Amino acid sequence: MKPAILTVILLIIANVFMTLAWYGHLKLQGAGISTNWPLYVVVLLSWGIALVEYFCQVPANRMGFEGNGGPYSLIQLKVMQEVISLVVFTLLSMLMFEGINLKWNHVLAFLLLVASVYLVFME
Repeated sequence: MKPAILTVILLIIANVFMTLAWYGHLKLQGAGISTNWPLYVVVLLSWGIALVEYFCQVPANRMGFEGNGGPYSLIQLKVMQEVISLVVFTLLSMLMFEGINLKWNHVLAFLLLVASVYLVFME
């Protein structure tokens, strides 16, 4: 598989795990599963999930970075990661939490982010 495509796939996987690490505990709390857990247990659980994220994020950045022979500049990697992060967050939050709906300003913000990716990749 080409490094450009593998980099994007790894960034998507990484952001799924990071979104779960950051916000999954809120779903567990809302479901009554972790309501009585001490904060340090919730933090350790989140760190464990985030560790999986790092096993995808770090290789994606190393493989994708042009300084290591990859196709992307550092700025391109960062902007792609941010857009992927917001898309993954939006999809997972809409699936995991009731009452999360996209409004016109959210859609416009996403379109502006896509435009930022376009601008970053312009020569």
